[in-house]
Amino acid sequence: MHGTISSAQKPRNILTSAQLPKYTSIAMLVASMAVAFGVLALFESATGLMGVLLGSLIYLVSNYALSASVEGPRKAKDRLALNIVTAFFILALFPLVSVIWGTLSKGIARFDGEFFGSSMRNIVGEGGGAVHAIWGTLIITGLATLISVPIGILTAIFLVEYGGSGKAATLARLIRFLVDVMTGIPSIVAGLFAYTIFSILMGPGTNNGLSGASALSVLMIPTVVRSTEEMLRLVPNELREASYALGVPKYRTIWKIVLPTSIAGIVTGVVLGIARVIGETAPLLVTAGITASMNLNPLANPMATLPVFVYYEYTTPGADPTPYIDRAWSGALTLIIIVMGLNLIGRLIAWKFAPKAGR
Repeated sequence: MHGTISSAQKPRNILTSAQLPKYTSIAMLVASMAVAFGVLALFESATGLMGVLLGSLIYLVSNYALSASVEGPRKAKDRLALNIVTAFFILALFPLVSVIWGTLSKGIARFDGEFFGSSMRNIVGEGGGAVHAIWGTLIITGLATLISVPIGILTAIFLVEYGGSGKAATLARLIRFLVDVMTGIPSIVAGLFAYTIFSILMGPGTNNGLSGASALSVLMIPTVVRSTEEMLRLVPNELREASYALGVPKYRTIWKIVLPTSIAGIVTGVVLGIARVIGETAPLLVTAGITASMNLNPLANPMATLPVFVYYEYTTPGADPTPYIDRAWSGALTLIIIVMGLNLIGRLIAWKFAPKAGR
């Protein structure tokens, strides 16, 4: 019939034709790895790393050649770029997965009630736990957060809302410069600074939790300032101008409009600041010290923390190092879990208080 067009006469759809099947890339990757390990096995030099590298190279070349012959050079270049980006993503992800897996596999051995319910007081060899170090970490990090967050947020508010012109602009530039300098300060310098200040105020050789919190706050404040400043700059000026047009004072505009709009980013910055300092060891070695007993008073006597606990357990084992190494890995795993928990809490707070769509 004249109204019927045969399949050979149908116009070709350039958007759907000349495309490789959906699972071609996966099949080629598997085949490339098999060829690479087979070739290395023939030469009796098969190793995991060499096989993966050779297989990846074979896959990139063969995938590009096949795609260029079937789909054209433009699509082939796109596939090549996607494969390279994916490879670098996996390469960047590998250390993270390796650290998590290594810590989990080695730290689970002492994840028991004794580890979380007892300290190292009068413990030599097996047994004992890190409850004193866990409480010390929470107390010192909490004090550092209480010191750093108000200072960091108020400094960022000044830089964004009040440091735009005149003498305030000059002061804002100076503050930004000092914050940038503080960002690069080695952690041991912060520890020595806090140790010196508390030695002057409370006597030589002072070690307590407040001194450790002060050292951590020196490291945390720059992170909070920079992250909060960037979040405040993302708030549209139209919101501020609309508030001013209604006669709302500037301080109420900041409190009711600017801060609620950027609260999610501010909380994220605070969580990043906490994660930045909670694993610091060098400043706490100098300021908070180490103890085998429980101490919940940050104003007197040394206070143990998880990073310092892990450091001493790993570097000063006894005649049988196994229980010391097991406690060190369990302490490291506990620290990772605490950081993950803080991130989850921060995300929940940001979700709870962030402006909802449609309001």
